[in-house]
Amino acid sequence: MPTEIAPIDLALAESGDPATLAALRTAGENLGIIQIVNHGVPQATIDDFHDRIGAILALPRDQKIPLASPTGHPYRGWRQWPDDFGRLELERFTIGEFDSVDEAVAAGLDPRYAADFAHPNVWPSPDLREAARAYHEAARLVARRVLAVYARALDVDPGVFPTGDGPDHTQFVVNNYPTWTYDDGGSTDPAAGDDERKLLLLEHADGSVLTVLHQRGDYDGLQGQRADGSWVPVPIVPGALQVFTGSLLTRWTNGRLRPGRHRVVAGGTVTRLSSGVFWHPRVDTVVEPLAPFVGDDEPEFDPVLIWDTVKDRVEEYLRVFGRPDQIAAWREGRPYVAALADA
Repeated sequence: MPTEIAPIDLALAESGDPATLAALRTAGENLGIIQIVNHGVPQATIDDFHDRIGAILALPRDQKIPLASPTGHPYRGWRQWPDDFGRLELERFTIGEFDSVDEAVAAGLDPRYAADFAHPNVWPSPDLREAARAYHEAARLVARRVLAVYARALDVDPGVFPTGDGPDHTQFVVNNYPTWTYDDGGSTDPAAGDDERKLLLLEHADGSVLTVLHQRGDYDGLQGQRADGSWVPVPIVPGALQVFTGSLLTRWTNGRLRPGRHRVVAGGTVTRLSSGVFWHPRVDTVVEPLAPFVGDDEPEFDPVLIWDTVKDRVEEYLRVFGRPDQIAAWREGRPYVAALADA
């Protein structure tokens, strides 16, 4: 299936180039997924983090077990995600934006929002922490720049989105997708129909304003969903970054920008690695349809406080996806490591 995702030159968009802004508007309204190039993030910054985290995720399982969250937090450190038969579908390393409550408060976060950072990040080495922080900051700034050019593409003031000053709220997740060579559970043939493919990550749209994603690997496993429900691959382009519209940006634009629904299909004997920085402005920001996108009609969405969308995410995750032993580990404040059939 040919791709429909043309790269967007971010520097050209920022210069006001009409053709680039028109392409950006079309992509945002129809798919909610763009691929940006000429974004100014040094390739060395991108590679340094992904080479380091890739090497850690390539270690034998017994060497990674100590990297699980010491408190069982599902959004800290390393964990593996098996299917119902114990076969590995996804491996994940998650990094909180701050290492402690004190660090969060020192950065300007109101103490009433900082309790989650009592659950520490897991850093295998100081070098990984340094590389992760450098890449995270670069991705955070890219998100703000893309938001501004989306405003220009939609013919509104670039400052229309009330992002305010930091600290921004982010989530930082690395997904490592394993080989999948089992005969059941879905096809790994790229020519298979959309409903026949083996999914390693189920279809969804992110709850962020924007998500900045880097991907590398041996096959184009990431797919975006068209308005008609069919799927288009997002190609791996060296140096490019993918940006998804999240549900909060759809709310800000009163539905003008489509949420980027996506999924990941298995590649058979090959693997892929991706990282996502899920970007929001301050957690005390109220997101509601903005006047330039509403006009004389009633808004399509109600206002929502960002804090209300993120404060219960651990409990919501465990309620939907948690297994009894994982929930017990979280309640007892101890590490959780999923059992695998072939471990």
